[in-house]
Amino acid sequence: MKLITTFAIVWCVVLGPTRIVAQGSSGVPSSRSVVDRSTLTGKVMCGYQGWFNCEGDGADLSWAHWARHGNQTPGPGNVTVDLWPELEEYDADERYPTNFVHMDGSSAEVFSSANRKTVLRHFKWMQDYGIDGAFVQRFANGVGNDKLRRHKDSVLKNAMDGSNQYGRAFAVMYDLSGMRTDDPQLVQNDWLALQRTMNVAQDTAYLNHDGHPVVAIWGIGFSDNRPYSLEYCSELIDWFKQQGCTVMLGIPSFWREQTRDAVTDAMMHEVLRKADILSPWTIGRYRTPDQATRHAQEVWAKDQQWCDRNDLDFLPVVFPGFSWHNLIGAELNDIPRLKGQFLWSQIAAAKRIDASMIYVAMFDEVDEATAIFKCTNNPPVGAGVAFSDYEGLPSDFYLRLTGQAGRLLRGEIGDDFPFEEIVSPGLSEADQSPTAAD
Repeated sequence: MKLITTFAIVWCVVLGPTRIVAQGSSGVPSSRSVVDRSTLTGKVMCGYQGWFNCEGDGADLSWAHWARHGNQTPGPGNVTVDLWPELEEYDADERYPTNFVHMDGSSAEVFSSANRKTVLRHFKWMQDYGIDGAFVQRFANGVGNDKLRRHKDSVLKNAMDGSNQYGRAFAVMYDLSGMRTDDPQLVQNDWLALQRTMNVAQDTAYLNHDGHPVVAIWGIGFSDNRPYSLEYCSELIDWFKQQGCTVMLGIPSFWREQTRDAVTDAMMHEVLRKADILSPWTIGRYRTPDQATRHAQEVWAKDQQWCDRNDLDFLPVVFPGFSWHNLIGAELNDIPRLKGQFLWSQIAAAKRIDASMIYVAMFDEVDEATAIFKCTNNPPVGAGVAFSDYEGLPSDFYLRLTGQAGRLLRGEIGDDFPFEEIVSPGLSEADQSPTAAD
């Protein structure tokens, strides 16, 4: 079967706004707009950072992830993001002014992940565009800090409520990055606390797979001299399995051959076999559609075969582009988006190797410009100010593309479905079909 991996993008702007899926009279999503939370199979899930804060948002974390100097308002010379969010739909109490200005002289505003309305809005977008849900990030090195933990608890609670209100699925992803030791109880105690205070894993919107709630553990086996050990990771996997969880692992791209971004350790594969789902991190491992296609053929396909032999599921990671100019001073648009061509090439490649699930990195990651949510083509301007944008495409373009990835993955559209119809406005998840026309 031939899959389209290169294309010309045609955006039809005359079709009007998205039609939202119907909800019942109680405000609960109708059954056809609620995703099947019993399995990861057939799902396109996003990573949800939820780590953005603003002065005055109640979290007492100042301008976390917006500003280099977090105790100072973001402005020229004090910013760490490369994409700027489109706030046209946000209410006044969701907007926080910065010291940046737009071309027309108006104040450039940002959002806070501590704002409940904003998190709910993001999950509504997932429903609007047919995105199945999100893995809510939870950095292990922050759960021991009271303020950070309270913020993360709030984001998770709002993500849970948003998933229920808008018929999405959510799951917890523990990122071990930044851990300094093999703390034997840090993650375990946090998970137990989440069950006591929120009953997270039993929530109706929580993602299950193979009959158990999914917990993701990210950062196992990387070759960047992480201070925590494979032995610790192995024990953590065992513990979550004892808690009755399905365990997903975020691992290096070259884990199978134990080269490049992966440690060389005889224990590596033994540890990975304990899990249920493997998800290799691909950001920066290829830079063009052709390279992405080759990576799928030469790496993903063999990864999936290994997983099949060991009775594991395989969750490939795709991303729309990459830039961290303001974060570390690298070239702006270091991995170009190519107006969606780069992301779609990965999605098509995943379908070609018969992937049954996809992870999109990320929903809201404007720091490294991997976000797919609504971002502006009118970012702040000024001397020495540089931001990426969506190359003139509508702010919801990547939300649409991600939603359509699910349709391709599940066989609801074929490889011959015209791309201009895949990304054209006017279709909601409730009325999309390969023959739909406006």
